[in-house]
Amino acid sequence: MFEPGIIQGRFIGAAELAQVRALLAEHRDWSRRRISEHLARLLDWRNPAGQLKDMAARTLLLKLERRGEIVLPARRQIPNNRMGSKPVLQLGLFPEGVLFPAEDTLNVALPELLPLSVQEISRPPLPAQRALFADLLHRHHYLGHRGPVGENLQYLVGDRQGRPLACVLFGAAAWQCKARDQHIGWDAPTRQRHLGYVANNTRFLILPWVQVPHLASHLLGRIARQLSGDWQRKYGHPVHLLETFVDASRFRGTCYRAANWTEVGQTTGRTRQNKTMTPQSPPKAVWLYPLRKDFRQALCAS
Repeated sequence: MFEPGIIQGRFIGAAELAQVRALLAEHRDWSRRRISEHLARLLDWRNPAGQLKDMAARTLLLKLERRGEIVLPARRQIPNNRMGSKPVLQLGLFPEGVLFPAEDTLNVALPELLPLSVQEISRPPLPAQRALFADLLHRHHYLGHRGPVGENLQYLVGDRQGRPLACVLFGAAAWQCKARDQHIGWDAPTRQRHLGYVANNTRFLILPWVQVPHLASHLLGRIARQLSGDWQRKYGHPVHLLETFVDASRFRGTCYRAANWTEVGQTTGRTRQNKTMTPQSPPKAVWLYPLRKDFRQALCAS
């Protein structure tokens, strides 16, 4: 039996479910993409910049299907490992054609690399940079990379000679995190209203052959100073707080501490898709960084 509740940040009751079912019944020949775009228009589901949130609508449809409430049309394109079949990208593509083989260790003092190029590349017209960003994360980050979903910013970092140094990805905040929510002072309704003003540092990669002291904390500080403005320009709203989750079995969070982030607790080990109370991954340290002094007031406003 269907239980009304919050799905993908929206209340879905019997009337909303009936609307989705009617849309699917009326347009059996439509693709999943076309259905999700039309559903976003029906719900007037947009971000503050006025862009349709069709990917959020598609995720909502997938969640309803997993619960057995609807049946979506068959996929027309079967997703695969988006990086597995791609050719190796030469690092010289970033951005001036500089050749920098991975086996050449870069071990210098930070001032020798300045000024750094910190490009936000998630919007056109930067397809080569986005491809390089995705390829580097896929090959060198321990969590891999399947592509961002939802609101996100992608920073590709190079030195003054155009050599790639790092990839930094920020995306949507975790829906629930007890340590974070308690630090902010959130209850569930307040979190739901203001979660979009928090961004999660989901990937942070210093390329393995780059061994430059203080580079990681320098980048965290540099990006923190521009991120809210970049988010505002892309999505029509600012960000007030940054979060990240650090696997303590692998890392100590030294660069976050050096960049003045605050460790506020641990996760429970439950993943985004985990519907049980059983932990499915190692607990991670929760680190936060406010982008304004009155972040609590901003994130708890009625």
